[in-house]
Amino acid sequence: MIPDYLKRLIDSADDLPLQHRMPQATATARRSAVLILFGEGPKGPDVLLIEKSAHLRSHAGQPAFPGGGVDPGDDFPVGTALREAEEEAGIDPAGVRVLATLQELFLPPSNRLVVPVVAWWDDPREVTVGDPQEVARVARVPLADLTDPANRYRLRHPAGFLGPAFCVADMEVWGFTAGLLDAILEASGLAQPWDTDDVRPLPESAIRPYRLPGSVDDDTGDDAAPTVADPAPDGPPTRTVPPR
Repeated sequence: MIPDYLKRLIDSADDLPLQHRMPQATATARRSAVLILFGEGPKGPDVLLIEKSAHLRSHAGQPAFPGGGVDPGDDFPVGTALREAEEEAGIDPAGVRVLATLQELFLPPSNRLVVPVVAWWDDPREVTVGDPQEVARVARVPLADLTDPANRYRLRHPAGFLGPAFCVADMEVWGFTAGLLDAILEASGLAQPWDTDDVRPLPESAIRPYRLPGSVDDDTGDDAAPTVADPAPDGPPTRTVPPR
């Protein structure tokens, strides 16, 4: 049995209140998938997040869901999300039950089409860093921490983007990941009222240059799904993958 909050999320998957809506994607957009893995942890229900390595060429040091671009032979999007979670966080796909796929999202700055895959951890384990070249840390973040109003605020990106943010597990979660978490908490009925007037500037330390000294030079080191903070384009949300 899965928890009621996940049942509510799956029931409302078609109408998830997402900010990153789907315009006409470019022909060169790369397909990606992220795994949103829920489980029952020592501190109650939780969700898995990673912190990207500081040596990546983009999104360095940013929190995210495990995920990345589709590889040849992947059963996209589920196979992509599970493969990336195994590579990045040591998650055994055999212990994961895929519940649904959410609407595909286009992120123009990264030229990515991203499918979030919602799953339940039937066999929770201790989390570990799979590939230290890509991931600095893995954390099971209690949902109670994400819903705590004291941990919620909004961040303003220098480019003008204003979006939700969370301060949890010694990480500042923002951009695409925070927007997805915000929508998930609302749809699952877990969200609590919080101070949306608390707006803070995005620290310069969170905005890394495209290339860092000692950064990974090949494509594999920069293949994780994006966590960019970009304005939501106009256009209706589009669902391209049916629930599982």
